[in-house]
Amino acid sequence: MTAEPTLKPERPFFSSGPTAKHKGWSAANLKTESLGRSHRSALGKSRLKHAIDLSKEMLGVPEDYLVGIMPASDTGALECAMWTMLKPDRPATVAAWESFGNVWIQDAVKQLKLPKLTTLDADYGEIPDLASIPQDNDVVFTWNGTTSGAKIPDTDWLAKDREGVTINDATSAIFAMEMDWAKLDATTYSWQKVMGSEAQHGMLILSPKAVARIEEYDPEWPLPKLFRLKKGGKINTGIFEGATINTPSMLATEDYIDALEWAQSIGGRKAMFERADANAKLVKDWIEATPWLRNMVADPAKQTNTGVCFVFQGDWYDSLSEEDKAGVPKKIVKLLEDRDVGYDFNGYRDAPPSLRIWCGGTVEQEDLKRLLPWIEWAYEQVKNG
Repeated sequence: MTAEPTLKPERPFFSSGPTAKHKGWSAANLKTESLGRSHRSALGKSRLKHAIDLSKEMLGVPEDYLVGIMPASDTGALECAMWTMLKPDRPATVAAWESFGNVWIQDAVKQLKLPKLTTLDADYGEIPDLASIPQDNDVVFTWNGTTSGAKIPDTDWLAKDREGVTINDATSAIFAMEMDWAKLDATTYSWQKVMGSEAQHGMLILSPKAVARIEEYDPEWPLPKLFRLKKGGKINTGIFEGATINTPSMLATEDYIDALEWAQSIGGRKAMFERADANAKLVKDWIEATPWLRNMVADPAKQTNTGVCFVFQGDWYDSLSEEDKAGVPKKIVKLLEDRDVGYDFNGYRDAPPSLRIWCGGTVEQEDLKRLLPWIEWAYEQVKNG
């Protein structure tokens, strides 16, 4: 039997959302002058615009793209793009390979009821044939599968001059992987993913092509106030300058600004990419070296550098009933949570029985190094029961 490790992670936060705060984070460091003030005040609006401007700068978003803060996290931003841009008289494809991507499929099928819709899906760990999507189709896709650990390997399947618009759910990829902005028309994400900020607000990034689609198209379906991006038939540019559609949390805004300024201080998005890459390599190398584990995603080119998902294998595990297989990761997580070693690293509830370790840039590599021996120990405890 492996001896119980003694060294614990200093920051045992490995959730895939909300993710870990950056090292050194403290609520006492947040600026609070905007709290208790109207978000429409000069101060409130200036802080919202600062969050927008800093996001645009950090992400390398082209100057002629619009960046705005939206309600209801990534879901609100993504559904706003779908409701305001997808047209019944145009062909559209929604591609999914994990839980949240399938939500967008259900939106297109059951809510928008698009008559010229094609859906593509794949099992956990796989990606559908994206090259089969016609270039004149509008397309909705997830850059990185938060619940499967499968990402798109490239954007070769998207032509720069394609006729259709692209709607990209980038919530667990942005700030960890470079976005190919020239091929993206609406890109969305949430503060609570790679930046480890407080949840509830999302970001919507629009290309000039997306703006043109929104301005020339008046949807047949009702648009709730939270999705109304136009004013007088034109895009409401105020939304993209800090005049949010509804009241935002200024405390969450200050927390997001704090995360952005921290990332900027360590070298910007490139440093965040490098940290995620190094963290993920550590975990993936360990998975490869551990005979009773395998990455949920077989193809290395499609393996994420954020929420790394892995499943169990081997004679003992394969001999278990389906119910007992599902219990293995739950028992491992409970053993380690009870010891304050690692929190929230169970696989997603709809995914195959698995563990999922967040490797984004706010996680310290030393904490990952300390976590992995504990998982090995816990596995032996469960196996030998």
